[in-house]
Amino acid sequence: MYPGTHAASTPDKPALVMARSREVITYRELAERSARLARLLHDRGLRPGDVVALLAENHPRYLEVMWAAMRSGLYLTAINRYGTAEEVAYILRDAGAAALVTTAALAPVAAAAVEGVPDCATRLVIGAVDAPDRAGAHEPGTHEPGTREPEAQGFGYYGFESYEGAVAGYPGGPSAHQPRGDIMLYSSGTTGRPKGIRRPLPGVAVTEALTSLTATQYRDIGGLDQDSVYLGPAPLYHSAPLRWARGAQELGATVVIMERFDAREMLAVIERERVTHLQAVPTMFVRLLRLPAGVRAAYDLSSLRHVLHAGAPCPVPVKQQMIDWLGPIVTEYYSCTEGVGMTVISATEWLTHRGSVGRPYLGVPRICGPDGAELPTGETGSIYFEREDTVFEYHRDPEKTLAVRHPEHDTWLTLGDLGHLDADGYLYLTDRAAFTIISGGVNIYPAEIEACLAVHPDVADAAVFGLPDPEMGEYVHAVVQPADGIAPSPEFAAALRAHVRRHLAGPKVPRVVDFRSQLPRLPTGKLYKVPLRQEYLDRAAAGGDRGR
Repeated sequence: MYPGTHAASTPDKPALVMARSREVITYRELAERSARLARLLHDRGLRPGDVVALLAENHPRYLEVMWAAMRSGLYLTAINRYGTAEEVAYILRDAGAAALVTTAALAPVAAAAVEGVPDCATRLVIGAVDAPDRAGAHEPGTHEPGTREPEAQGFGYYGFESYEGAVAGYPGGPSAHQPRGDIMLYSSGTTGRPKGIRRPLPGVAVTEALTSLTATQYRDIGGLDQDSVYLGPAPLYHSAPLRWARGAQELGATVVIMERFDAREMLAVIERERVTHLQAVPTMFVRLLRLPAGVRAAYDLSSLRHVLHAGAPCPVPVKQQMIDWLGPIVTEYYSCTEGVGMTVISATEWLTHRGSVGRPYLGVPRICGPDGAELPTGETGSIYFEREDTVFEYHRDPEKTLAVRHPEHDTWLTLGDLGHLDADGYLYLTDRAAFTIISGGVNIYPAEIEACLAVHPDVADAAVFGLPDPEMGEYVHAVVQPADGIAPSPEFAAALRAHVRRHLAGPKVPRVVDFRSQLPRLPTGKLYKVPLRQEYLDRAAAGGDRGR
């Protein structure tokens, strides 16, 4: 199912409610708006398998752009709205994006990013119709002979065409042919550069019932249906918030999106909109629990039926407090953007298997040692999922695609997480390979930050890893070996943080930059971060500082 199905049966039902502005978009409006954009993209030459990129904050038009791709056989690549122009440009080039949709708020970054990506010819900006800032407009008289002035074509706002003006002339009815598209998001690559996770298109019409696995998951795991009200408090460019919002709308539910997360505002939204389903990350739980008890008690949360969480390990005391507060409605799942497998655990199960991320829902978990041999129950090793129907590739990276497969079993896939199974078949996470940092539910990849620091002329070597943080889960910590003749100082640390901020998104900027005269490297040249990180963990455990 898709919005057009629900537009026919419940046209005036809210498909989307924006939490702060309270703007409401009905299923009829969502179906018509996404159809207009789908027709425009087809008119501009996009065909099944092509990519449309979206760089936007949580915006009322976010999901209509997604549905335009879903009903056109296109891949939607949602890009981190906090990304720098350099990061955005890399994804546009790597994905081969033929179109980019952005908003007036992010147009300056989008314009700088798309400047060197000529193949991304369709460039639309939302919300700039009446904007007074015409930066980037062409000077009159400089257009090609025989064409209209670019300003008249709507290319005056940072070189982008007005989204609203561009789609206005297209009909809002469905096209005769509507192949289902998919979402292609970016994860980390072996070099620190993100890699697109691309699956074959399903080869079915978007009108086919429950063709989205996400919709089926949400129905089965959380009991979501057409009468539900689902609240998404996280940025939509992340995998889970975007896919689960799509699944909720496939089922005909109302989706409520927070423009940005605020703990107290979330409680008010749950009460006002009578939210039944909520998905969060542990950092949100921490901030909710930090509200005074009187504040939490002041809101009516009785409409809540299911609270789901994922994205990062949840500290056991935090999970216990959430269950004590909300009751046995807190469900955890463990999965990934690649979709290699999934485990689920209810609150009732968790109370007897504290710290577990659940039993398998998709795939069969296998725990393997360094040699690939399967380990006995209780022993820690690499987590693989045996799953016959998982088909994906890392876009333009066959080596990374091959690396996730077990050396002897093609249907066993891993992302390098470590863990163990108990006698009842419940999975427990122990650690993450490659030192992936999870801060506030967001994956941060140290290799990318290390590479950024390494190009600074005053840096000889750098190591980046995550250290525990009571609110965010982990924070980004950097240890730098200065170049010869460069003295460590607070000013140098601040300069390095500013350097990273110029090239990478804000969450990737190290909170702490420490200094060492020499970093440990193996004879092969590989950076040996295990003992280095352990020093800081031991110091924190002993009550010392963490290098601040």
